[in-house]
Amino acid sequence: MGHQLRVGAGVALVCAAGLALAGCGGDGKGSKVDGSKSPSRSASPSQAAPGNGKGSGGRDVLPGLPSAGEARKQLSGLTVAKPRPMTGYSRDKFPHWAQQGNKCDTRETALERDGRDVKRDDQCRAVSGTWKSFYDDKTFTTASQVDIDHIVPLANAWRSGADQWTTDRRKAFANDLTHPQVLTVSAASNRSKGDQSPDQWQPPSKAAWCVYGRAWTSVKSTYGLTVTDDEKKMLTTMLDTCTS
Repeated sequence: MGHQLRVGAGVALVCAAGLALAGCGGDGKGSKVDGSKSPSRSASPSQAAPGNGKGSGGRDVLPGLPSAGEARKQLSGLTVAKPRPMTGYSRDKFPHWAQQGNKCDTRETALERDGRDVKRDDQCRAVSGTWKSFYDDKTFTTASQVDIDHIVPLANAWRSGADQWTTDRRKAFANDLTHPQVLTVSAASNRSKGDQSPDQWQPPSKAAWCVYGRAWTSVKSTYGLTVTDDEKKMLTTMLDTCTS
């Protein structure tokens, strides 16, 4: 399943600058990642929240988010293919929530980055804060009410080519704090999404479609994953909602 674990005490993500709805990121040209390496330790919790304290969701916190124009170029370059079989799939083949330093794992880093006034205990667990779910525009004040979503779910990645990757590359994908791959959202929206692609599930808030389409396209381009024909059509529709 593409559902993420309920965040009992925290969650994860990171990168350079907080990005506005029409912002560009370092991923704008769709450069491929080196999957042989584990997630970068350089993305510390303090760096994870360039706009920390805003708690305003994906438009401000997703790292490496390309502009709509760059995303359209990336989308045109994606390979269209039928989904690969789920044979052999297991979430354990994507070692997730890796340590990022200072006792903080990927989940806790994302929680701190995506939230407002987040306070942690000595184990880096979020004990208080406010989180706004970008998918459904709902606000939460307890970490257990939110999940960390993989924008491109692990199972979808498996069907799109990750079944051929090394474990190190899958670990990098599952803990990517440099590209727009993980985001704090409501548990309800994350579990409704599951491992579905954009043609099967869209954020309930249509205002999120532009950023979601840009993020999904960017991640697929960065990792060289395939898309289905229906997926590509829906991503085009999402990118058409962008105002710039």
